[in-house]
Amino acid sequence: MVDWTLHIESNPNRLFGKPVIVGSRIPVDLILEKFAAGDTIEDLLDAYPKITKENLAACLLFAAESVKNEVFSY
Repeated sequence: MVDWTLHIESNPNRLFGKPVIVGSRIPVDLILEKFAAGDTIEDLLDAYPKITKENLAACLLFAAESVKNEVFSY
């Protein structure tokens, strides 16, 4: 399993501290939105040649970890 902490960083001086793929300005939320819109791994790798499959997996793991302990009330 990919360790997302090696692929995702948050720096207050880059994109207002939004989580991004390490070494890029590609925010995690953009990748998640692209997946939700139906983009495939191959689509994203073609669109963003500097990222890897591991980066994409890290975005999904980061999102899962971010909501894992959230309690939602309806």
